[in-house]
Amino acid sequence: MPTEKPWPIEAYLAERLEQAIARAGLTLPEGARIDVEVPREPEHGDWATPVALTLAKTAHKAPRLVAETLRDALTIERDVVSSVEIAGAGFLNFRLAPAWLASNLSRILTGADTYGSSSVGRGEKILIEYVSANPTGPLNVVNARAASIGDALIRILNAAGYEARGEFYANDWGLQAELFGASIESRFAERLGLPAPAVPEEGYAGAYVTDLAATVPESEGRAWLALEERDRRRRFAGWGIDRVLEQQKEDLGSFGARMDRWFRESELHRGGAVEKARTRLVERGLTETRDGALWFRSTAFGDQEDRVIVRTNGEPTYFLSDAAYHHDKFSRGFDRLIDLLGPDHHGHVQRMQGVIEALGWPRDRFEVILIQWVRLLRGGEPVKMSKRAGEFITLEDLIGEVGVDAARLFFLMRRAESPLDFDLELAVRLSEENPVYYVQYAHARIAHVLDYARQQGVPEPGLESARPDLLHEAETLALLRGLAGFPSLVAAAARHREPHRIPMYLKELAAKFHSFYHQHRVVGPDAAVTAARLLLTRATGIVFRRGLDLLGVSAPESM
Repeated sequence: MPTEKPWPIEAYLAERLEQAIARAGLTLPEGARIDVEVPREPEHGDWATPVALTLAKTAHKAPRLVAETLRDALTIERDVVSSVEIAGAGFLNFRLAPAWLASNLSRILTGADTYGSSSVGRGEKILIEYVSANPTGPLNVVNARAASIGDALIRILNAAGYEARGEFYANDWGLQAELFGASIESRFAERLGLPAPAVPEEGYAGAYVTDLAATVPESEGRAWLALEERDRRRRFAGWGIDRVLEQQKEDLGSFGARMDRWFRESELHRGGAVEKARTRLVERGLTETRDGALWFRSTAFGDQEDRVIVRTNGEPTYFLSDAAYHHDKFSRGFDRLIDLLGPDHHGHVQRMQGVIEALGWPRDRFEVILIQWVRLLRGGEPVKMSKRAGEFITLEDLIGEVGVDAARLFFLMRRAESPLDFDLELAVRLSEENPVYYVQYAHARIAHVLDYARQQGVPEPGLESARPDLLHEAETLALLRGLAGFPSLVAAAARHREPHRIPMYLKELAAKFHSFYHQHRVVGPDAAVTAARLLLTRATGIVFRRGLDLLGVSAPESM
């Protein structure tokens, strides 16, 4: 099977476009690049570029006229690209030649563990902070969605040549921690039959708090009750937070979400990082005292209002702790920070970018992905109660009901910024309506076909003797195009921070494989055709495994 066709194809097309731009006397605006990506709609070709729209700014011509000029100036081998079309406002769409598509099989088969990987990230070091749930209770379904997206994004970034790491930030300091400690204290006193202070109005009243209080050793708990109120609360809080974090680590581990570090806020306070951040802002003349509180002049950095960093009682605010934490992240050598936050953090981006700049770091090196809410449905009706905690569905509950694979893939099927309805019944349904079953069944079917060929004594097809020219039917070419687009798709998912592109791709690839399988018998009377189709089938299985692994989802060989 020939392997001399240009690779990677998007780099080849970008190079030929660059040559055509020079040949046509056009000029790219400063800082602009030639982007070539797999379009989202198959009818828009196998690859497409909007570069004519960019060039139109300096050419002072209509984008479609620029696109026509570019197309006329392009020189591309016919056995690589069969056609170049102009569409829409001025997009150039490329359709790959069958010969190139068939030659791509050898790349997949010889690079089974690396196909889809690239170097587009150029080793940029990225720290992704994700989940970071308060260590005051079990992880819930919104945390589970963040865990799915964060872990998949790390896998995708690493496959695309970045150096991405994951981190969990535990807010184990301040008022919320003390309220948690007061809540445990109340339940502990009740347990001993002692006069119990009421759970604070803004405290934690879930059944899990009673469970935590039941684990406190009686002798230690009695000693803590004799302390001053704040010390008392902190001791009970420390006990509870340690146990909650242990459970969160266990749950995230079961869910396949890997954390390279668990960072506690208390580390910042006890190590002096929060005070150093305050001092740094003061020394740079970026603070002022008003009514006994210390304010950071956040409006000087584009924020809508200034921010308190030290309260009138001398206590640092959460904002100052966050500033110190992000300063610490950059100080550890990361080039870029990405925070995955809940939907109520819209105002967080601008003020954090401002204080990051104030502390001496590039503000554009900080990104936030806002993860929208999840609504669980059963029988079309919202699910509210948890069978274990009595208040909400936990990650542990969800894994127990639908399994890790279904949960992760369902959470990744939509953009992080879009609210998600999660149908619990659909997630376990063994039918084509269930995207998890549909994709995994395609991989299992491939394993069955390959096993059937072995049972029939069909020789293992070799790359050198294969006949790629026999793979010419419409359904076969559609499948080949789907396989060819995988590396570009992974790179685009990494660049745009959009893990949802992978499950959507896998769902479409499953449809292409099922169509190929139903229309064309893989193991048939013609030995040459059988060999070519077996190679195509094996290559498809490799891409399914690679794609599912990027999502942290298994690729079963039987279902």
